[in-house]
Amino acid sequence: MDAFNQQMTQAAFTEDNADKIVWRFSTFEALSVQELYAILALRESIFIVEQDVPYTDIDGKDSHCTHLMGYLGNDLVAYLRIVPVGLFKPGCYSLGRVVLKKELRGGSAGKLLLSLGLEYLDSIRNGVPVCISSQLYLKNFYSKLGFEEEGEPYIEDRIPHIAMTRR
Repeated sequence: MDAFNQQMTQAAFTEDNADKIVWRFSTFEALSVQELYAILALRESIFIVEQDVPYTDIDGKDSHCTHLMGYLGNDLVAYLRIVPVGLFKPGCYSLGRVVLKKELRGGSAGKLLLSLGLEYLDSIRNGVPVCISSQLYLKNFYSKLGFEEEGEPYIEDRIPHIAMTRR
């Protein structure tokens, strides 16, 4: 993972500060208390407060995941977790808790966040599929990253979702 952190370089994204985001992968054990607090605060601010969905974000899976964090200065602005095979769905890796601060949405930062997560996954997954539960409104975004719909839309935590797989 350290080698992967060292290989990351910024692409020429300038319209939304994506070129200024500093990215870092970490195991759960290597997260500082401050990093963990920032992760949980960002996730809560979006998934629970902004989306008005009272649910248990802390699900016991974080300690098994690899975490990708994006910082503008000292501010955590982007995050996702890479879920190991079988923890989300048997026979699949997954990406979860994908979150981007509101002011960065609609530009290139979200695509960069997912691209870095998928690049890391592609380096370790050896053909194992990546399965996600996407919010339905993001279906086209994930399709452009190689995910395909699986089945019909469903409601998860009061929000329409669709299962998607990247092979």
